[in-house]
Amino acid sequence: MKLSKFKFNLPSELIALHPTHNRDEARMMVINRTTGKIEHKVFKDILEYYGKDDVFIFNNTKVFPARLYGNKEKTGARIEVFLLRELNQDLRLWDVLVDPARKIRIGNKLYFGEDDSMVAEVIDNTTSRGRTLHFLYDGNHDEFKEALYKLGETPLPKYIERPVEPEDEARYQNIFATEEGAVVAPAAGLHFSRELMKRLEIKDCKFAFLTVHSGLGNFREIDVEDLTKHKMNSEQMVINAEVVKTVNEGKDGGHQICAVGTSVMRAIETAVSTDGHLKEFEGWTNKFIFPPYDFSAATSMVTNFHMPLSTLLMMTASFGGYDLIMDAYEVAIQEKYHFGAYGDAMLILD
Repeated sequence: MKLSKFKFNLPSELIALHPTHNRDEARMMVINRTTGKIEHKVFKDILEYYGKDDVFIFNNTKVFPARLYGNKEKTGARIEVFLLRELNQDLRLWDVLVDPARKIRIGNKLYFGEDDSMVAEVIDNTTSRGRTLHFLYDGNHDEFKEALYKLGETPLPKYIERPVEPEDEARYQNIFATEEGAVVAPAAGLHFSRELMKRLEIKDCKFAFLTVHSGLGNFREIDVEDLTKHKMNSEQMVINAEVVKTVNEGKDGGHQICAVGTSVMRAIETAVSTDGHLKEFEGWTNKFIFPPYDFSAATSMVTNFHMPLSTLLMMTASFGGYDLIMDAYEVAIQEKYHFGAYGDAMLILD
């Protein structure tokens, strides 16, 4: 499978810059991968397709305010710092990306906040853009994290070309997000409102919550035409015994298993056994799913409409079938569906 097979022309006006007014009222394209039928619905119509003991698997990772802006010592140059992950609590060490990277060298100090209340020193280069920062702070760890996060803003994807607004803090976050660690929101889950979750519960649907701390690898450009040569960034994930029990009981009972989002699909395919049952897992995954691929666990999938040439589109095409999904994307553009994290939804059924 070649990278160029996932290229298509996406009009910029179809990239969603804001979420729908109500989470569950985005448009939803429903695709039956057996018949090839395409329907046009509203997201809360998902209730029509699931019933007693069907299982939804969600990603409960929580996005933190990862994007900061600081000033370089002496020159005052404005530097964007994107927090990736905390390396050492006691030493206040963070793995970050800096932009523009060419201006930042080991030993440089960066100042954050209107009164320069937070200072960080560059102590290592990790990649061409990556750095390790040592934050200088006198308080305890909880006070430090609170102060650091006050300086940060919601890390909207770069393709959402507008300033961050107050509503983004809540809307670029799933309502069931509890496990802090993501810099990318699992976008498929953004469509689930409290009311919709309650109505699914009333229908006796089952919920399972695993954790994948979604990272910037989702947006990294692929620079090889042969997809077998692309290496995915690793993401931390946890699938506990409760998730395993819920999913395997649903599967053994012949019920639908719905993966809500590409991060969930990637996680369960990382932790599935040869007989199609889920196993407990705690660690990292760099699994890259692209067509052709045989899925073992999920029978259906909720996802958004993704950017051209993205790994997210490739996984969607793997599950729905390359030809059907690419045809559906043509229909989506004709029907003016919205793309991206704040965009509309796609439900793929057997």
